[in-house]
Amino acid sequence: MKASFLKKIWIIIVTVTSTLWICLLVFYLRLTRTYNREYADSVLRWWSGVLLREVGASWEVSDTHNVTIKPGRPHIIMANHRSYFDIPLSFVSLPGSIRMLAKKELFKVPIWGQGMKAAEFISIDRHDLDQALKDLAEARQIMQSGIVLWVAPEGTRSRTGRLGDFKKGGFMLALQTGAIIIPVGIQGSETILPPDTFDFVLGRKIEVNIGEPIDASLYNIEQRDALMQNVRHAIEGLAGEKK
Repeated sequence: MKASFLKKIWIIIVTVTSTLWICLLVFYLRLTRTYNREYADSVLRWWSGVLLREVGASWEVSDTHNVTIKPGRPHIIMANHRSYFDIPLSFVSLPGSIRMLAKKELFKVPIWGQGMKAAEFISIDRHDLDQALKDLAEARQIMQSGIVLWVAPEGTRSRTGRLGDFKKGGFMLALQTGAIIIPVGIQGSETILPPDTFDFVLGRKIEVNIGEPIDASLYNIEQRDALMQNVRHAIEGLAGEKK
């Protein structure tokens, strides 16, 4: 069922105010040196639940491999990206202290950008190679501290619902850190909010399928393309795409 005009306005208000609140909260915790990662995790999962409840979404998580986060090993979640709701769906469906590797433009948004940085989200500059290398070095450090990095290997949202070409940055990071890659396929999130519209659809059922982890430490730099292909094959199956 499509949301009415008033419901659309309400969803936008709740989204903006809840996002603003958690940004200010985390920023305050940083300023007062009372920031706690586990508490930040709980706040992010609360925020994710709020956004999903407002559109009446329900989700079913399939985790046949009983994926866990192994202490002392870097982890990267790689998921298909069809919707703005993929991020909150990942927060409520997967274990660990998840943070997103996001384009630098998002960090320039007033308050939101400062809140993301305070909450340990990582910026990536897609247009400046030197800066991108520095960003990836920072990502390595934060992963070593226990952050699970969420990466969209396509680099952006799909407008067609199909997986686009994969970018190399996330895979280079995985190889450099010897990370465990957790492939994830999300089915149906694009039906909540079709691309480039504000036509919210209420009550959608979403599937979050968690695949068998892939150990990037078993690959070398020369095998990067093979790693990319194996991850792509896994996500295609989890996302319900047929070759």
